[in-house]
Amino acid sequence: MTTQRTSGRRKQAMAAAAVVAALLTTAACGGGNDDEGSKNGAAGFNAANNKVAQASLAKKGGTLKFAGAQDADSWDTTRGYYGFMWNFSRYYSRQLVTSKTEPGSAGTKLTPDLATGLAKISDDGKTYTYTLRDGVTWEDGKPVTSKDIKYGIQRVWAQDVLSGGPVYLKDVLDPKGEYPGPYKDKSADKLGLKAIETPDDKTIVFKLPKPNSDFEEMLALTSASPVRQDKDTKSKYGLRPFSSGPYKFQSYNPGKDLTLVRNTEWKQASDPIRKAYPDKITVKFFSNANDMDARLIAGDYDLDINQTGMSPQGRTTALKQHKGNLDNPVSGYIRYAVFPQSVKPFDNIDCRKAVIYGADHESLQTARGGPIAGGDIGTNMLPPAVPGAEGQKYDPYELAGANKKGNVEKAKEALKACGQPNGFKTTIAVRNNKPAEVATAESLQASLKKVGITADIDQYDGSQTAGIIGSPSNVKKKGYGIIIMGWGPDFPSVQGYGLPLWDSSYILESGNNNYALIKDKKIDGLFDQYTTTLDDAGKTKIATEINHKVMEGGYYLPFVFEKFINWRSSRLANVYTTDAYSGMYDFVNLGLKSAK
Repeated sequence: MTTQRTSGRRKQAMAAAAVVAALLTTAACGGGNDDEGSKNGAAGFNAANNKVAQASLAKKGGTLKFAGAQDADSWDTTRGYYGFMWNFSRYYSRQLVTSKTEPGSAGTKLTPDLATGLAKISDDGKTYTYTLRDGVTWEDGKPVTSKDIKYGIQRVWAQDVLSGGPVYLKDVLDPKGEYPGPYKDKSADKLGLKAIETPDDKTIVFKLPKPNSDFEEMLALTSASPVRQDKDTKSKYGLRPFSSGPYKFQSYNPGKDLTLVRNTEWKQASDPIRKAYPDKITVKFFSNANDMDARLIAGDYDLDINQTGMSPQGRTTALKQHKGNLDNPVSGYIRYAVFPQSVKPFDNIDCRKAVIYGADHESLQTARGGPIAGGDIGTNMLPPAVPGAEGQKYDPYELAGANKKGNVEKAKEALKACGQPNGFKTTIAVRNNKPAEVATAESLQASLKKVGITADIDQYDGSQTAGIIGSPSNVKKKGYGIIIMGWGPDFPSVQGYGLPLWDSSYILESGNNNYALIKDKKIDGLFDQYTTTLDDAGKTKIATEINHKVMEGGYYLPFVFEKFINWRSSRLANVYTTDAYSGMYDFVNLGLKSAK
């Protein structure tokens, strides 16, 4: 019964993907039902893809309505790691510098936010100095100070209490791990991290032990947001962060809904980034992505907060009836399977290669949505937008070439080489609220069966990722030999993409993202070399080499260089996709055409 039901769902996913591909071909040729899009005020197909749609129509006021199939991992600026959380958190948090609010690749450039300008950097690349703007306040009207920024950054050191978020700043500013974090800090003001100095309330100075060519990019991350000591509720902070931005939390029911309202103490004159068009911002979380898409299409909500594309059912309907409400951006994400080496027999490279060769890559692409709604077949692990990427030109396992439908013979040779000639059993871990990921798992399951690998599928709560697949001990206990996941750049470099995935120092007890548990001295050494290389050509060369080493290890099976279909309601104005957030809509300056 299970096999038949799985097969039926997989066929439905494949059929839906084929319909989407046909509809998108029509859309690209200018056919389809664009008239309906025009009548309901939609901007048109791909109107906001790397360009601004209806910028002049944004009005002050109204309620911007998000929907989502998954809550954030955390709304705590230190702990959040989901891309949509970083995008959304700019409503209530600010950083010294941030990404430009511009479409496409222009959005990846840094611009001052809390600071009056970009960093003043010393000649040796080790000292970064910033001055804070005038008039920057918390939601209770008290000024945001340099000490608040330092304290917020210091929270990254409290990994025993606040795990889950990026730890770049900790590793760069305190590579020896000497600072215990603010909760164990014995200094009177709990500001004992020596690498950050606050000579006065308007000045902050960072002293790096050694240069890092991406350091200012790290300061643009949400984890560098200020947090005020007297408002720090530690592990509960994500339930009610204290706002330094134009909006503040009114209510939050985890997994159900979230409401932001205006922070009346925020001053437009102090903030060159945020226009703060809506009066209120709401988020409704759904347990079923198909239900959510139906409500988006019905006009009950404006956009999907998760920004990972509509489900097959939803996008098929939308393309037929509301094409003018859709965009088809290239994502900065790669969707993939990864093999934890702690789970036998994936400690053996040939067993890993057996899965890579045994997989039907065209079927996996179709399960993701096909070439247009899913993306090109993934052939390696560096996203196209990251310097050093080679796209499908680098295809060491011929996944988009000779082996695109899978290679049973090569897979069986690999099984023999790893001492498992008759195959083996394993478990695929996949988030239960991502239909495309479930369809991908089912596709992989079906193709592996042909080479003698039996794979059960365990669907887990996607909002609990950090404690389930992010816990190496739990992964080993559950026997998760294959994890289905995706990743986009934290910032546009191989360090901003690959360091948490591939560097051995990033293996964590909770909130781990180095799922393969890669401990390769050559890869670690290349990252060390990259961070101190200041010329772009040298950085690009090292990035390419890192990617090659990762692929040679057989740690990953890439599915697609992702594309997706995203919905924007006809009410939205000033809407555009940005590479700063991996092809998502830039949330922070979305407006409505009407204040009602």
